[in-house]
Parts: sequence; structure tokens; C-alpha cells
Amino acid sequence: MSLYCGIAYRRKISQGYRLLSTYVTKARYLFELKEDDGACKKAQQAGAFYLFHSLAPLLQTAEHRYLVPRFSLLEVESLLHKFGQDAQRIEDSVLIGCSEQHEAWFALDLGLNSSFSTHASLPKSEVETELQGSFIELRKAIFQLNSMDSSLLFTAQALLRWHDGHQFCSKSGQPTRKNIAGSKRVCPSNNIIYYPQMAPVVITLVSDGTRCLLARQSSFPKGMYSALAGFCDIGENMEEAVRREVAEEVGLEVENMQFSASQHWPFPNSSLMIACHATVKPGQTEIQVNLRELEAAAWFSYDEIATALRKKGTYIQQQNEAFPFLLPPKLAIAHQLIQEWVEKQTCASLPA
Repeated sequence: MSLYCGIAYRRKISQGYRLLSTYVTKARYLFELKEDDGACKKAQQAGAFYLFHSLAPLLQTAEHRYLVPRFSLLEVESLLHKFGQDAQRIEDSVLIGCSEQHEAWFALDLGLNSSFSTHASLPKSEVETELQGSFIELRKAIFQLNSMDSSLLFTAQALLRWHDGHQFCSKSGQPTRKNIAGSKRVCPSNNIIYYPQMAPVVITLVSDGTRCLLARQSSFPKGMYSALAGFCDIGENMEEAVRREVAEEVGLEVENMQFSASQHWPFPNSSLMIACHATVKPGQTEIQVNLRELEAAAWFSYDEIATALRKKGTYIQQQNEAFPFLLPPKLAIAHQLIQEWVEKQTCASLPA
């Protein structure tokens, strides 16, 4: 009995000192940087910076893709000094992630210039020349970015925009202060803490069994159709939001729905896309488009969707080809929904 207890005790001790996974150590390191201004400032010394100008990231062109350059703290300080600003501007940066080796990544906007700010906007064209790149609107650039770069830039733009638009306390009206990481703002007069927020959006691929429904807004790129999407209303759960949005936009009543996945999306501000599949009631598939919400909507067959998915080349190249319609780019969760629907239809058609 004593031998058994001794083994059990040693096993318990060894489990208590188990090595944490890379993911856990990375998550805890980022948590430390968000909570400890001193640790975050230290991380900036060996960190990397992504630069923006008025929320547009600095990009460099390589063939049909965009590369996202990163800069050391010394390089950023040198750039600021060249344009007549001191290193204090670094405090406007926000933490956006880190590598597995705990190299912290930050984003700094050189163009945002709020009325109360002591930091003037740097001249865009001159900075572009100095850094051999271009500040390009993220909405225009996403089709030529890889998934890792796009995810970091999404996070960076969302945080930079949030801080630019939440400079004052909604209760006292006094200026709020950002912590070093940019994970929160605090009102000095009443200690109210404000955290960056995302708006929940349901995005739904509707099917009648053999077809799926896609729609487009006038703001979409030429020829692109996507799944239905809309913001959740206060008091709604996900299921209620899906039913309402489908009814509002195309006049159909959803019968069944299934959650698929979620994704952060920076447009128009910062949204949490909640992706779902839904089916409509049999015999009730006549579309009545709400023209205040959509430009067009239609049912598409399996063959039409499968053909569109097989299109090769970059998204820009596809736009220049003669083709009935285009699907959202692969990095968009709407593309994942459409891909899942095609795979399900393919499996259903296989012999048992």
C-alpha cells in the first residue's frame, strides 16, 4: 500500500510540473504583455513593427502578391527621427501577436492624427519612398495576401481603428488612456475600463437540397456573389438572427440550420462572423430580393458552384476573365461555407 501511494504521489508531482505546450506558453506570454506595461515595453525592444498610414498597411509588391515588411524598433525610431518626431510615438502602437519564439509583433499608424494628439501625421508619399512600399487599403489588398499576413493585418487595423474612435470616456467625456499593449483604455477620472469590441454577424449559406443561394451587394467586387450576412440585433441569439436575416433579405423561411465556424473580419469595422448552413422549407424557394439590402440574389446549381471553385489564378486575374460569377476569396469564411456545401453534395451523390 505504501509503495502504491509513493508511486501515485510521484506521478502527481510530475504532472504538476509537466511542460506546457507551445500554444499555452505563447498565450500566457501575450497575456503578460497585455497586463504588464513594463513587460510590454521590454518586448518592444526586440519586437517587430507593422506600419500603417490612416489604417492602410504598408505593403511591397512581388509578382501578383503583396509582401508585408516588418521593422525593428530601431528602424521605426530612425524613421520617426527623420521626419521630425521622437520615439514617444511608439506608445501609439498596439500589440497584435507574437511568434512561437516570443518575438512580439506590434502595429503603428503613422497617419492617424486626432485633434488632441501631439503626434502629427507623417507625409504618406515621402514615407512610401523612404520604405520602398505603398500604403494600400486593406479591403483592396486582401485578395493578394497570404492567410497569416491577412490575419495579422485584420487584427492590427481593427485595434488601430478602435483606439482612434474611442479616445474619450462615454460617461465623463474625459480623454481615456491606452495601456502599452493597446488591449484596453482607462478613464483616469473614474477608472472605467474600455475593451476593444467586435460586432457579431451571422453569415448563412442557404440551400434547398440541390441548390445553394448566393447574393451580392453593390459594394462587392465586380461579379462576386456570396452567402447572406447581417448583424445580430440586441437580444437575438444566433438562430434568431439567421432566420430574420434570411427572411429580410430574400423573403425565405429557414427550416433547419447548423453552425460551421467563425472568423474575425475587419470590415466595415470589426466583426465576428458566425458561419452557418441553413435549409429552406420544401416548396418555398421563390426569392423576393430586398433591394434595400441586396443588388441581386439567385439559386446556383452544384455544377455552377463546383466550376467556379475550380477557377485558377489570383482573384484579380479571375475578375479579368469572362465568367458568369465569382466566389469570395479563400481567406473569407463564406468561401469555406461554399466549399463545405459542395463537398457534402459530392458525398451525397456517391454510391453507398
